Amino acid sequence: MAEKKAKPLAKENYLRRKVYNQDGQEIEELELPEEIFGLKLNKDLIHQAVVAQMANSREAIAHVKDRSEVRGGGKKPWRQKGTGRARHGSIRSPIWRGGGVTFGPTKERNFSKKINKKMRQKALLMVLSSKAKDNELVILDDLKLNSPKTKEMAGIMKNLEKAKKDIKRSSLVALVKKNENIVKAIKNIPKMGAIGINNLNVVDVLKYKYLIMNKEGINELKVKNEKGKTTTKN
Repeated sequence: MAEKKAKPLAKENYLRRKVYNQDGQEIEELELPEEIFGLKLNKDLIHQAVVAQMANSREAIAHVKDRSEVRGGGKKPWRQKGTGRARHGSIRSPIWRGGGVTFGPTKERNFSKKINKKMRQKALLMVLSSKAKDNELVILDDLKLNSPKTKEMAGIMKNLEKAKKDIKRSSLVALVKKNENIVKAIKNIPKMGAIGINNLNVVDVLKYKYLIMNKEGINELKVKNEKGKTTTKN
């Protein structure tokens, strides 16, 4: 008999998410905006966005000197005729030891790739939708630390294990406003990172298994998405 395919979750199932406090207790439920967390996955578009972002962040480090950059060689090594040797105009020639390099790598190389702004934004929304569908989105009512202590942040992550057993495996915290206490506390925790909501990108979201944000962050994404729609229409 043919195996029955698992039915995909209904939108209302994964769009309705539980909200936790810092103690890991469920306090309420939140309806996620469908225009952000309810999109279908397009792997080709996401791949294109990832390749473009990684290419644009790539730096050309390898560099060799050509004959115009090598030191010395201003004088002709010997006269043109009469010596019995081959004629040469400069010791900086690539055929000389210590001379310039022909067709070597240079810092002037450009690895950047262009991608449409709408495509980049759509890819990010698709990745966020994927996090919601795969149950890898953790929503908190709020996230606050009294001091920049790793121990305090580690305690919160341990509390959240009640909701997600493997949350310590890899987590990214999205912050609406820059919070030095949280950023410094996270630095010493392995496989954990922090990023601003406005700086969310496809590569960083895919890099970590879980995405942690508060209710204010959800509202910020909604406002940002609406602003993007109005600007594109104009």
